[in-house]
Amino acid sequence: MSDTPHTAPRGRIDWADPALSERLRLRKRRQFWLKALGLGAVGVAALMLFVLIASLVVTGYQAFRQTHATIEVNIDPFQVDPANIRGGNFDDIIETAILAYFPDVEAPGEQREIVRILSDGAEFQLRDRVLDNPELIGERVSITVPLSDPYDLLNKGLIDRTTPEENRRLKDDQIARFDTLAEAGIISQPLNTALITNADSRFPELAGLKGALVGSFYALATCFLLAFPVGIGAAIYLEEFAPKNRLSDLIEININNLAAVPSVVFGLLALAVFIGWFGLPRSAPFVGGMTLALMTLPTIIIATRAALKAVPGSIREAALGVGASRQQVVFQHVLPLAMPGILTGTIIGLAQALGETAPLLLIGMNAFITSAPETPFDSATALPTQIFIWADSPERGFVSRTSAAILVLLTFLVTMNALAIFLRSRFERRW
Repeated sequence: MSDTPHTAPRGRIDWADPALSERLRLRKRRQFWLKALGLGAVGVAALMLFVLIASLVVTGYQAFRQTHATIEVNIDPFQVDPANIRGGNFDDIIETAILAYFPDVEAPGEQREIVRILSDGAEFQLRDRVLDNPELIGERVSITVPLSDPYDLLNKGLIDRTTPEENRRLKDDQIARFDTLAEAGIISQPLNTALITNADSRFPELAGLKGALVGSFYALATCFLLAFPVGIGAAIYLEEFAPKNRLSDLIEININNLAAVPSVVFGLLALAVFIGWFGLPRSAPFVGGMTLALMTLPTIIIATRAALKAVPGSIREAALGVGASRQQVVFQHVLPLAMPGILTGTIIGLAQALGETAPLLLIGMNAFITSAPETPFDSATALPTQIFIWADSPERGFVSRTSAAILVLLTFLVTMNALAIFLRSRFERRW
């Protein structure tokens, strides 16, 4: 009897074959390294995201608090005429109040340095308070006003006292005057509500996001009102009613290509058509909304068509079988079932539009606007363009405000994406 290699019968696997065992070990080893590379990629992405968020928080959290001084002011009727409050000498009232803490300082130059501790907007804050309540004229009242940017940075520790005086933004005597006010107990650092309630300003301590928030709201509202019905209507026609021919294929290809076009191209189109030909106002949220609608339309159309395709064909066949018309099938059976996917795609498209900067810059929504727009046709900025403006500012106080504005924008984006996920999980049906 001769020795022959052990072989399995035809059609059966010989698990004792060494070659097979080696191939299995090689396959498992490759699968292990593939999983390891995948986990490593996820870890690197998570680490980069953590570093990004952490850097924004570390830089921007200071902007959510603002250094203030609470001073006693005497609203003298000789300086503020009740018949002409806006013409009152509020600058002298503020100056007298702050100089009261330095009775020994008489040199005009030193007095001006002391007054500069307070923000340049302090007099306007006092004026607005008197305008709201004219009965304050003739009274001595307490008012809390922000400090100017250098002293705000000093109080937050962003100006190092140990730095040599020649390399420091504030000199020793300026720091000593601030310490005098701090020892008097008039310095505080409350929550900076002005970051949300104020519009833009050239002074960091007064700058806020109100104008950008209102401008973004008007632009997104315009974008939604234009892109949502047009996008859904186009998708329904292309998916449910349009004949399948070369023309419909060409339209579908172009829609897919438009979804990949850089956003700056839509900005150039809006600049040439909406502003150049139609003469619409620059920097207006309405024009920005129409620009964003052009950019969002392909996303909504593609998402809507995908949602319509996801509805099983049996739904259409059953409706047709009981005598429903083609229109009734689409609008009474298919569209309600596809609506969760349509809403998800729309919200994601709007979230993408909210973060767009380039098209809004091209139509002028980066102008310096010191008040929030009252209508969609007033000049305004948007959150992305406001971030661009602050990032380009040389004032150091705008560094933290830029990061804070990015955090606000990210909050809105995360909220919109979370809403899309909720709608999808809440209303989605599986077959």
